[in-house]
Amino acid sequence: MTNRSTYVIILIFSLVLLSSIAFGQKDQSKELRRLNAKIDRVRVLVDSLELDNQILLPELMSAFKQGVKSKAQQDSITVVILKKMNNLENRLLSLENSSNSRDSTNNVILNELVLLDNKIVTLTKSLTDAANVKSGSYSKQTAEYNDEQYKLIYSQSMAAFWDNDFGSAIQGFQELINSDADNEVTSALADNSQYWLAECYYSQKDFKRAIAEFERVFHYADTDKHDDAQLKIGLSYQSL
Repeated sequence: MTNRSTYVIILIFSLVLLSSIAFGQKDQSKELRRLNAKIDRVRVLVDSLELDNQILLPELMSAFKQGVKSKAQQDSITVVILKKMNNLENRLLSLENSSNSRDSTNNVILNELVLLDNKIVTLTKSLTDAANVKSGSYSKQTAEYNDEQYKLIYSQSMAAFWDNDFGSAIQGFQELINSDADNEVTSALADNSQYWLAECYYSQKDFKRAIAEFERVFHYADTDKHDDAQLKIGLSYQSL
């Protein structure tokens, strides 16, 4: 091989080597630019996060403080509400006690009125009887009924009452009350007749007359209508 050929070979090898180095440097330069760009993006992201942190941190601290303050306010409001509820409960209890006291007072007054009215009825009856005896005009119906007749009139009067035929019921019960028959039937039903006579007037809303008739139930010593009559007297007074 001549020197000329050797020189050509060396020259070609050098050119190939230089080309490889050039291409390698080009690739390295490209990769370096890519890495630099990535670093720049990371820096921008870090800067953005730092800026967000600077902005958000005071807001978060403020929100936290406000939350603590709000909780304190909420606790304070809760205490106030509980106090108001307690006050309302106390007022309600006071009103209930006051109402019970008024009811008790009303019952006392009602009982006194009943007693006074009983006295008035008794005195009125006594004066009327005395006047009738003095004038010679006192008379007593002497209608007499046997057991069957008495029970029949009583049943008919009760039927009339439940049919709201109070006129017929009043007439029937009044006849039984005025009867002077004295036997087992009349002693058992006379007080009932008096009570239902009063119920007739009560149903007609003639409360004054009803009170007077209910009070006459007490004239029967062995009556079992005492409590019922007492209750209806009270209801009659309330309805006046």
